[in-house]
Amino acid sequence: MDELRPIGEVARGLGIAPKHLIPFGDTKAKVLLEAMRPEQKGKLIVVTGVNPTPAGEGKTTTCVGLTQGLGKIGKSVVTTLREPSLGPIFGIKGGGTGGGMARVIPEDEINVHFTGDAHAVSSAHNLLGALAENAIYRGLIPGAKPTDITWRRVVDIEDRALRSIVSGLGGSANAPLRETGFDIVTASEIMAVLALSSGLDDLRARLGRITIATGSGGARVTANDVGAVGSLMALLRHAILPNMVQTTEGQPAFVHTGPFGNIAHGCNSVVADRLALGYADYVVTEAGFGADLGFEKFMHIKCRTSGLRPSAAVLVGTVRALKHHGGVAIKDLDYPDPLSVRIGCANLQHLVGVVRKLGLPVVVAINHFPSDTPEETVVMQDAAIEAGASQAVVCSGFEDGGEGAVELAEAVVRTSDNGPPRARWLYPLDAPLREKVRVLAETVYGASDVRWSPEASRRLDRFEEQGLGGLPICMAKTPLSISHDSSLKNRPTNYTFEISDVRASTGAGFVYPIAGNIVTMPGLPRTPRALDIDSKGNITGL
Repeated sequence: MDELRPIGEVARGLGIAPKHLIPFGDTKAKVLLEAMRPEQKGKLIVVTGVNPTPAGEGKTTTCVGLTQGLGKIGKSVVTTLREPSLGPIFGIKGGGTGGGMARVIPEDEINVHFTGDAHAVSSAHNLLGALAENAIYRGLIPGAKPTDITWRRVVDIEDRALRSIVSGLGGSANAPLRETGFDIVTASEIMAVLALSSGLDDLRARLGRITIATGSGGARVTANDVGAVGSLMALLRHAILPNMVQTTEGQPAFVHTGPFGNIAHGCNSVVADRLALGYADYVVTEAGFGADLGFEKFMHIKCRTSGLRPSAAVLVGTVRALKHHGGVAIKDLDYPDPLSVRIGCANLQHLVGVVRKLGLPVVVAINHFPSDTPEETVVMQDAAIEAGASQAVVCSGFEDGGEGAVELAEAVVRTSDNGPPRARWLYPLDAPLREKVRVLAETVYGASDVRWSPEASRRLDRFEEQGLGGLPICMAKTPLSISHDSSLKNRPTNYTFEISDVRASTGAGFVYPIAGNIVTMPGLPRTPRALDIDSKGNITGL
């Protein structure tokens, strides 16, 4: 059993006054926005990774381990993470709080229900749907018909049966018949809005801009138009408050909001980062999935719109993951194979390049596995330095906690001390939407061309006509490949990037093309993690 410090003690150690806490028992608390300081004294460090593989990379574990390592060398530090979704917890992933000796706790509560933020998002999202349906059903929005509604419902369970449905069955009293569907809560635009809002006023404004339908003449129908914003604020006014917990070694952790990285922008909240930066010397945050997804979106969407500027990036990989990218089957990953590591390093090197093109110095963290050989590790280190990483450090945070991440912590401190943050962007915001997508496809995804489905192309034209051309791009694609096709491993090149659909999140402030066959409602695997929970409700394997 991990020893938990009283959450009030954790807050006091950081400098947050008791009057600014709303405790949830003695292990977690919400922090009032009044606790935020205008000055941002800390340095923001973003943790990203290579493309995920079944071999495992340990990005969250490294994020927590680095936080603990910085604590070991005497730095004031906070980690800021996304709240896990119930979908992966009961599906295939089994938790999102780190692993081994590098975790945030109490992990059973963080992973399930926590402080109720995800439920607030779900309730707000579905309330907006009901209000929109009702207003249009009763003819209160001139020129808008039920078939014009684009707002789908959400649920926080992976349920492929809800991806595409027909609603309104049962006659005219029940609402007009139409095709629609469900997304998972972490793909909700309201979750993205909550994550990107800088405060209550910004949250209110963003909620009002959400598009729920496209009426006659292509005009957008918004949450403001159906009078929904007051009710949404009532459901979300506490959900915007960051949640404080702690690592297994007692450092403060803010776990707040949980937008998916392969669908939404995959980062924790702006308010949690700003809160932490006012109190700590270093704030270690995580961007979902690989650098081609979470990190790119972290920069172009979260940082560009909020003014946050990271000082350095940590790119996480493993020898085993690179072997897999190099063509080795999962069952053979324990056997030494330096050549396959070298081949798989193409993925690592490309993503180091992506980080550097966006202006950040990068430290590569090599998560240690017992089967790694010294020769394989050196191959990976050499490839990282060759690609432009400032250092490539072996990390054993899983086995050793903070002690296993001291070298990584020292490397991050050295790297982040080399001058002020100097973020760059890959495209100007005033470029046409197609041009922004082309730049990402060629620069980040390694494609030689982009192919739009006819429907996606028509919708993109409509978004330009509606004045949405100045929004950044939030690509929804597989996390398992740099490309749109999960079967293309390592570093695919000279292929056509396929876009099947495109949507606009006007409240969150981005346009998201849907690449390949990515879905916004995942399905359960053959053997879901939910089946591992015993009849008493005890959660294991997190």
